[in-house]
Amino acid sequence: MFRKQVSGVSVGNKTSRIYHAQSDTYATHPLPLPLPASAEMSAETPIRFGIVGCAEIARKVSRAITRAPNATLYAVGSRSIDKATAFAKANNFPPTAKIYGSYDAVLDDPDVDAVYVPLPTSLHIKWAVLAAQKKKHILLEKPVALNVAEFDKIAEACESNGVQIMDGTMWMHHPRTAKMSEFLADANRFGQLRTIHTVFTFPCDPEFFKNDIRVKPDLDAHGALGDAGWYCIRAILWANNYELPKTVIALRDPVLNEAGVILSCGASLHWEDGKVATFHCSFLSSLTMDITAVGTKGTLHVDGFVIPHEEKEAAFSAASQSGFDEFVTCWVPSPSRHIVTTDLPQEVLMVREFARLVGAIKNGAKPEKKWPTLSRKTQIVLDAVKASIAKGFESIDIAY
Repeated sequence: MFRKQVSGVSVGNKTSRIYHAQSDTYATHPLPLPLPASAEMSAETPIRFGIVGCAEIARKVSRAITRAPNATLYAVGSRSIDKATAFAKANNFPPTAKIYGSYDAVLDDPDVDAVYVPLPTSLHIKWAVLAAQKKKHILLEKPVALNVAEFDKIAEACESNGVQIMDGTMWMHHPRTAKMSEFLADANRFGQLRTIHTVFTFPCDPEFFKNDIRVKPDLDAHGALGDAGWYCIRAILWANNYELPKTVIALRDPVLNEAGVILSCGASLHWEDGKVATFHCSFLSSLTMDITAVGTKGTLHVDGFVIPHEEKEAAFSAASQSGFDEFVTCWVPSPSRHIVTTDLPQEVLMVREFARLVGAIKNGAKPEKKWPTLSRKTQIVLDAVKASIAKGFESIDIAY
């Protein structure tokens, strides 16, 4: 159960409060804060990562692996050995790193503990299953699959081979997320969730619309829904303590390219108890990453929820039992702004937590089932949105 009182969150105080991820103490949350980088963790043998594919996002994750105290870049593979060599050089791989001219070679390397898979979504089913069969733990880029049936095959391969799988939803690992969870769980200050709206949009240039894999139906057929909508859906589920909605209805007038790939869309999600959520995602609008969650007693607002405005700090605002002053000129009490600091950015915390789980499995623990469960629930809702669009914006019932 969640703690009823929110330690350190002073709603109504205009003064920003600073929380440090390495020193604060937290109660239990849906996603607890990553453990501190202890000397014991650093002394353990680092988890050896192989990178399967040289996508742009792999640069960010390679940097994160380099900075994580319990992980190391061990190998990279591409269909072109020249591309793999150039990638390793550009991303500060150690001189001892293995460079391979195929994905198979990374999976066949007995010294690779885990793989990061940033390949196009259409290739996930093949390479994630193969990785699991080779006993490699998998950090899988999102969206995890073309549909939940494909993801179930991936998850089954991971379970039967005793390997950990986690998707690359980085914001889940930021300490701000745990602090926001405290506020949402506080019955006195936030109350019961009634509605939530999430937005993730960013503008793309003509080159993107012509050549990027995210607009190609044979590579990333979900388009903006998979690339940006995934985060919006995950945030909605997070705020609902991962309870799936009863129905999903896509909003009318999505924008598709000539190949039928989604460039902009939205949806509403509905729960049996009356809660409603909406989201909008797009490649066509100004950079926006917002969550607004409204409860019976309070409101949470955060911008930059996917990628914080600053690498080492992130903010959110909280209002509780607010009203107006006598002349209706201002809020009383006013919302408070809270800043959460961290020594390590969220992508490093993600890698560190994944590597911690892998290390625990190597010492006899079982894979953590929470992460594939969250991936599956997110994929179910994403599939429902796409189905609603395809069926003329019909209401789609959700079955887990």
